[in-house]
Amino acid sequence: MRARPLCAPNPGVAALIVKEGRVIARGWTRPGGRPHAEAIALAAAGDQARGATMFVTLEPCAHQSTRGPACADLVSASGLARVVVGCADPDPRTAGFGMERIRAAGIIAELADSPESRASLEGYLMQRRFGRPHVTLKLATSLDGCIALASGESQWITGPEARAHTHAMRARADAILVGGGTYRADTPRLDVRLPGLEDRSPERWVLTHGEVADGWNALPAPQAITGMAHIQNLFIEGGAGAASAFLRANLVDRILLYRAPIVIGGGRPSIGDIGLSRLADAHNRWQLSSRRQLGQDTLDIYEAHPCSPA
Repeated sequence: MRARPLCAPNPGVAALIVKEGRVIARGWTRPGGRPHAEAIALAAAGDQARGATMFVTLEPCAHQSTRGPACADLVSASGLARVVVGCADPDPRTAGFGMERIRAAGIIAELADSPESRASLEGYLMQRRFGRPHVTLKLATSLDGCIALASGESQWITGPEARAHTHAMRARADAILVGGGTYRADTPRLDVRLPGLEDRSPERWVLTHGEVADGWNALPAPQAITGMAHIQNLFIEGGAGAASAFLRANLVDRILLYRAPIVIGGGRPSIGDIGLSRLADAHNRWQLSSRRQLGQDTLDIYEAHPCSPA
């Protein structure tokens, strides 16, 4: 999480080196994608790496680059006794080759197939396997599912704790998107306003066929996210039209549902028509993965199409 999103275009990887039950070094991918996590951890450990175990969230890279040596080569020359890999790398330049090279150097290499590692790399894995970003849809609603009064007044549905949490979620994304209506009506800033995380404000996108101002990017349709090759994690924050469009296209992987303990009645709904014709089709699409209290508000997190090891 410390690496995202500044590590783009590389994935945010973490590495720990453990010796005699103690963490002796750690590293994570640095801004711009270099140095890699393994290189930083090995440099910090120095000679103490000999005989130690490295835990790394993604298989060490095996391909050559003008930006630095392959991590599989660094690991092979390190004197480590064992490497535990959380997630295999689907990049054909590395897939399996990284671990093979490490084993050829006499180092034990194990694939842990860790769900937590895959979750931390969800955007990278989605791009590699399906050619699009991982998409999170954020909804902030009243108990009766409204995002604003009938007049359009919406500040604020949720309280300060929920809004701060939203900014933390923005800071993990490469890009944030709103619908054309929200863009024209509110001209939102869509930045990160948490102390120390201001430099993690994501790219700003609008779902529109029209022109956008400097500093914004236009996305003509949800399906066009296949052209966002440099974006690993996309955060959708408003409004009902954009939410409906992505749900209708079956391109939402996670829903963050912030609910305030208020009832509006007759307000603007959070989601419009998503093309369902049978109630049965609405079932078995979402699974609750987490629930927490944020001040007076409740956050429910729902997952769909989670990254799998396949």
